[in-house]
Amino acid sequence: MKKRDDLARASAECEPDLDRAERLLLEMLAIPGKSGCEKAVAEFVARQLRRAGASASAIRADAAHRRSPYGGEQGNLIFRLPGSLPGPRRLLAAHLDTVPLCVGARPVIRRGFVLPAEPTTALGADDRAGAAAILAAALEILRRRLPHPPLVFLWTVQEELGLYGARHVNAAWLGKPRLAFNFDGGSPEHVTIGATGGYRMEIRLRGVASHAGVAPDQGASAITMVALAIAELHRKGWLGLILKNGRSGTSNVGVIHGGQATNVVTPEVHLQAEARSHDPAFRQRIVAAIERAFHKAARSVKNSAGEAGTAEIRGRLDYESFRLAENEPCVVAVCEAIRAVGGEPTLATSNGGLDANLLTARGIPTVTLGAGVLNAHTTRERLDLKQFRQACRIALRLATACPTR
Repeated sequence: MKKRDDLARASAECEPDLDRAERLLLEMLAIPGKSGCEKAVAEFVARQLRRAGASASAIRADAAHRRSPYGGEQGNLIFRLPGSLPGPRRLLAAHLDTVPLCVGARPVIRRGFVLPAEPTTALGADDRAGAAAILAAALEILRRRLPHPPLVFLWTVQEELGLYGARHVNAAWLGKPRLAFNFDGGSPEHVTIGATGGYRMEIRLRGVASHAGVAPDQGASAITMVALAIAELHRKGWLGLILKNGRSGTSNVGVIHGGQATNVVTPEVHLQAEARSHDPAFRQRIVAAIERAFHKAARSVKNSAGEAGTAEIRGRLDYESFRLAENEPCVVAVCEAIRAVGGEPTLATSNGGLDANLLTARGIPTVTLGAGVLNAHTTRERLDLKQFRQACRIALRLATACPTR
């Protein structure tokens, strides 16, 4: 009987103030904070923590932005709490930045969803919903003095630009957490235990300029080279969704810059492309196919003097793929927390990069779950408040290691 009463009392302690969490969310959604410009929202988070009783010395901002190629005004925000219960340290993470389409968004609630008031902006729930869910958990613990194991909360920056906050986080400040939970995405019951690896490429094609009307034969068009390369990749199945002999991956040419006038044979074009796969060896085959196509296209375009184009390609591995075992402690803890709030977890892998990729690579096994976001990065973005509330319940259970049986 006593054990049952103790579990009931602990379960009640694990129920957050969901109305207050919702208000917190709406405040955070209204703060502009595209990648590299996260200072205002980071200051909001730190201010909320201090008002709830957090020591100023427990809240720190690292210098991750200074190591990013994009610069920026703010590093990752890290808040550590010593444990009042024994157990391994737990990490709760989410990213602060939004895509540029979210700048100027005004959140409104309609029929159980949060939407952008204007049809020209995205909402920014990716990932302000996750950031609000873990902040709400931290505030509940501080205000109500809830028992908890050692904790660290991490709000990363520049996730949307290539996971640069997680890439350059000051790992020493995290305190070697053993279980880590990243809130980023759709359903809180969708448990992401693995994600693809991503390779980025910068391609420069050089040809020969000439007057397009007077002497077109004296030119070698870099635009023609681009067209030939992309057409070959498409024709041979190395562009978009790639399926070869039971292996899979994706590739994309996402950015093209070149040309200044219609009467000039374009001498130079710059492109940005990517290749992704859960299989590192197959991803390298995709990269090789892209490189081969652009070099071949450059050599094939010549002017009347026999001068051909050239291709210069630089690439880098942005993040490696990973997959956690289903019995990894963080995976088990998430599944138990989801069931404790009446849900049923579904294990999955992602074809997008996550902060979890880089945290896991740094020896911190990290599982990712959603916070109710739909149609991210579009003007149709919305947030399911029912799912957001579930994410807040799960976050508090994970932070307090609340008993589930």
